[in-house]
Amino acid sequence: MSSEKRSILCPNCRKLISVDETRCPYCGITNPGSAWKKGISVLTLRHPSDIIPILIYTNIALYIFSIILKPSAVGVTPYPFTFLSPSSNSLLLLGATGTIPIEQFHRWWTLVSATYLHGGVLHIFFNMMAFRQLGPFVLDEYGFHRFFAIYTLSGITGFFVSYLVGIPFTIGASAAICGLIGAALYYGKSRGGRYGDAIYKQVLGWVIGLGLFGFLVPGINNWAHAGGIAGGIIVGYLLGYEEKKRETLTHRVIAFACIALTVAILGWAIIQALFYRFAA
Repeated sequence: MSSEKRSILCPNCRKLISVDETRCPYCGITNPGSAWKKGISVLTLRHPSDIIPILIYTNIALYIFSIILKPSAVGVTPYPFTFLSPSSNSLLLLGATGTIPIEQFHRWWTLVSATYLHGGVLHIFFNMMAFRQLGPFVLDEYGFHRFFAIYTLSGITGFFVSYLVGIPFTIGASAAICGLIGAALYYGKSRGGRYGDAIYKQVLGWVIGLGLFGFLVPGINNWAHAGGIAGGIIVGYLLGYEEKKRETLTHRVIAFACIALTVAILGWAIIQALFYRFAA
């Protein structure tokens, strides 16, 4: 009487193995068939590149929501950088960060939510354009899980640096995008060779251009940008990139912790914004 041998994908290396394996014969992870490890595997996007439009649409949706929250206070001045700008109250309710939200209202969670808020049409347009250009490269070189960890942790780092130097009120995806710049900068310098050097020089050009733009245009949070770049370099160094080592279960756990934290905080921000705006 023959018994059917069941197979699963290893949650770490994604190779087909027996469900009864105590250790993956390919990558060496222990107990690959355990429930929580299989759960992490199931949560992986079928097409990792889908994370790019998902993040873009999330930013756009929250920008539209911030306008709908108090349409009477939306900025309609002809000045490009404040055209269709949500009210400060709406942004505060949805999770803008800085010394005011953190010190006066103890909203440390805004270090995450501020990445998904924007102050006008041009603000979100330029940020999403930059993200659309940089995101796929970092995603390819670091993998889905490290990409999301870099994006989230760099945004937190950038806004924390901004808070430490006393920026009162700030928002935008640029700190997290600068984290992608930092990760790409580290990748190019670490990899070396013609390809690595070309990437390093190209990204360094981004950094110089970003710095000049920040000093010439008023209202740019240069501290968040610098903190985001530093965060991207550090996280990129600590987690490594695909050519150095494959993504591990540790990378997956960090990524899903970032995903869970982001979803929970944005969900809470929307709920409490609706409550204070319409029920309080």
